Amino acid sequence: MTQARFPWHAARPLGALALAALLAGCSFIPAYERPPAPVAGQWPASAGTPPQAGVAAADLPWQEFVRDDALRQLIALALENNRDLRVAVHSIEQARAQYQIRRADQYPTVGIAASGQRSAPNATAGGPSVASLYSVGAGGSSWELDFFGRVAALKDVALASYLATEEARKTAQISLVAGVTHAWLQLQADTELLALAERTLATREQSLRLVRLRLDHGAASALDLRMAQSLVATAQGARAQQQRLRAQDINLLTLLAGAPLPEALASATMAAPAALPLAQVPAGLPSDLLLRRPDIRAAEQQLIGANANIGAARANFFPRISLTANLGRVSADLDGLLGAGGHKAWTLGLGIQWPIFDMGRNQAGLEAAQAARAIAVAQYEKTIQAAFREVADALAGRATLAEQRAAIETQASAERERLRLVELRHQSGVASQLDLLDAQRSLFAIEQALTQTRLAERGNTVQLYKALGGGWSEPTGSHRTH
Repeated sequence: MTQARFPWHAARPLGALALAALLAGCSFIPAYERPPAPVAGQWPASAGTPPQAGVAAADLPWQEFVRDDALRQLIALALENNRDLRVAVHSIEQARAQYQIRRADQYPTVGIAASGQRSAPNATAGGPSVASLYSVGAGGSSWELDFFGRVAALKDVALASYLATEEARKTAQISLVAGVTHAWLQLQADTELLALAERTLATREQSLRLVRLRLDHGAASALDLRMAQSLVATAQGARAQQQRLRAQDINLLTLLAGAPLPEALASATMAAPAALPLAQVPAGLPSDLLLRRPDIRAAEQQLIGANANIGAARANFFPRISLTANLGRVSADLDGLLGAGGHKAWTLGLGIQWPIFDMGRNQAGLEAAQAARAIAVAQYEKTIQAAFREVADALAGRATLAEQRAAIETQASAERERLRLVELRHQSGVASQLDLLDAQRSLFAIEQALTQTRLAERGNTVQLYKALGGGWSEPTGSHRTH
């Protein structure tokens, strides 16, 4: 590494040349081109019906997607208090500050400095001769003249990181809205299953009492008694399981909300909605994901940053030119520093650092930057593919879950009618106790399956909304407090 210092009398022409070069600018950043999306232009046939017209999920605020007032209040509570979202918000502030630091590197730093010095340069046996020197002035520290765009490229890297962090916050909000909604639906489903288990347990305990009475009168066998006892124990186990699951659901919602649930919200979970409390959203086209999903946009910003970092690595092969300047006063007397006893003083320096031999360090840095861009391209493409799969899976679920739920509802109606008929036949002595217990067991199982299928259908709607990039936008005129 070599360094040269230039005298002040050459500063004016060199300063003019430096300013001209600075204004002209130079950048070694490769031209950015968005990689083609590595997915099909249409959703697979398993996705069902073609895209419908309507408001895109990314443009549909969560307040309009969620149609349950209690759930809206819970989501708002989570957006205000969830700690993961707070981390994402503070990460944005950190990235913004880093970008501002890089942007400030493009401008000189000006400050004020003062110094004082006392020395005895001619000390003799008879005593020292003390000399004093005081100075005060304003000037700029070493300012890199960005002829080859190194500082500008690093600023672009920081800007891309900041923008990617902002998109990451949107992704965090999308995940939080979907997570709270799904946990709420799971809590309602477990509440419904708990009520079903309690109803079934009451019915089976009544049947067990009747079987014991019939056994005492010789109208039932020990096999009937054991079967009834087994069904009661099964219902007791199901009730205990649903009590545990419901308590865990409340704990999860409390964690997501970031605060204890208000009593009004806790009591609102006791009733499961008869209708789907969520709006339907159109799927759009796969190409829409590139512009609407924040995680894809964040991955592209990371790619843009990696691309800009190549420009900084290339600029390292060229000289770094820095400028220093200072203007002030000096005096041998502190009292006269700012008066008639002081003298004007100024300095202007121009430094050049040019790598001549670095054992391939700069070349390795460039290769590392190029490899980082290749990695960023692969990560960007993988993010698109993962998003495509999430939407396709959700669309496939929407195309089949409604049909599955309708089939199970028909089956549940048939099982209820079957139980009613078996009870009539059992009262008439035509059907056995085993037939009655078998009908009760079948109805309990199918009603459990129906509740789980309804939950899957509602959860799939939430997943589709999330996969399409919905949940981060706010209604027009709203203001966030983060």
